[in-house]
Amino acid sequence: MSGNCRRASILGGVVAGAVAVLLAGCAGNTGGGSGDPGPQALTGGETCQSIRTNLNKLDKEGVPSLVERQSSGQKLPAAQKAKADLYNQLLDKYLGARCHV
Repeated sequence: MSGNCRRASILGGVVAGAVAVLLAGCAGNTGGGSGDPGPQALTGGETCQSIRTNLNKLDKEGVPSLVERQSSGQKLPAAQKAKADLYNQLLDKYLGARCHV
């Protein structure tokens, strides 16, 4: 499998996992309303495109594999942990702002 295909596959898995977690959280909401808080506002001049650009940059650096290692409980050196945490934060913003829709 080529590097680009593998990165796309990893990113797809990470996004699918994040969406599944978000949907699972929504499934538990049985209130009378729709339960949908709506898209989160982006701050600090961020746009969906700027977040996507940063995610693509981190993808090229192989950060999704660090996220997977961290999620499986493996310890990461501080610099790698910081990149994995940044990736997760950006992905949360991207999905929360509904940039993927």
